[in-house]
Amino acid sequence: MVKEYLFYILKDRRFLWALFIVNLLGTIYGYIWYEAQLMQTPWYFLPFVPDSPTASLFFTIVLGCYLAGRQWPLMEALAAVTLIKYGVWAVVMNLAAGAAGDSLNILHWMLVFSHAGMALQAILYLPFYKIKPIHLILTGVWTVHNDMIDYVFGMHPWISASLQPYSAQIGFFTFWLGLLAIVLVFFGANQSRSFDFHLKSD
Repeated sequence: MVKEYLFYILKDRRFLWALFIVNLLGTIYGYIWYEAQLMQTPWYFLPFVPDSPTASLFFTIVLGCYLAGRQWPLMEALAAVTLIKYGVWAVVMNLAAGAAGDSLNILHWMLVFSHAGMALQAILYLPFYKIKPIHLILTGVWTVHNDMIDYVFGMHPWISASLQPYSAQIGFFTFWLGLLAIVLVFFGANQSRSFDFHLKSD
């Protein structure tokens, strides 16, 4: 009963529109957040720097497809994996900064809760994704390549000064977090093949 009610909400057109607008505005805000770093980034690395806004952009596209009565499995894979990866990453980095001695203010907590929400929404829609192994392979190529750009060429999102001595460990954590997200999406999506996505408009 709870599952059916939850699925009803997730497929309701009004809820989808609300989620679409929230993700669209969050994406715009996220790219603005990265403005200072992007200004210092070589043009050929630009697509790989703003990780979280790009993840929410992927999901905004997925939601737009749902509203149009369509599904785009590759975009679902990119959105689900990157939302989980960078949603969890940002939560951990902010809490780690606090543990390292930073004073966490309201902005830090806004980032914690908003990024936790990113990961949560990806997980909630897992039963509806039509992801196949090839989509996750291509997504894996994207995420591993992104990690190489971030931690081999030093293009990763700026982190707190208190965490700078641990950049190598953060790179290691980020890589394995990406693989864990891929595994989670693979099993989550493949165990829910019986659930089709049909919009509820009433």
